[in-house]
Amino acid sequence: MAEISFDDFMKVDIRVGVITKAEPYPEARKPAFKLWVDFGPELGERKSSAQITKHYTVEELPGKKVMAVVNFPPRQIGKFMSEILVLGVPDKDDEVVLLAPDKDVPIGGRLY
Repeated sequence: MAEISFDDFMKVDIRVGVITKAEPYPEARKPAFKLWVDFGPELGERKSSAQITKHYTVEELPGKKVMAVVNFPPRQIGKFMSEILVLGVPDKDDEVVLLAPDKDVPIGGRLY
């Protein structure tokens, strides 16, 4: 894996947000949900498509804090425009587990 500089790392804007709404996304090629994530007054609400159906339901996601990259350009995922990349790591079965702060932090906070 190539090394990057600290300046390269600082170009990636990773923030904490709270999921405000989640819906099934049956049109996606792989099972996914549509997510709306609030990052506070500076960034507002952004949308994402996330392949997190193995560990989460649309009913349990609203109110959950997550980490996301907020400075990627929007990307068309089927009929849905994804504006952020919600971050996760694979479990032993290669299914996504969302990344979230382990303490209560304000939404919009930047990872450093």
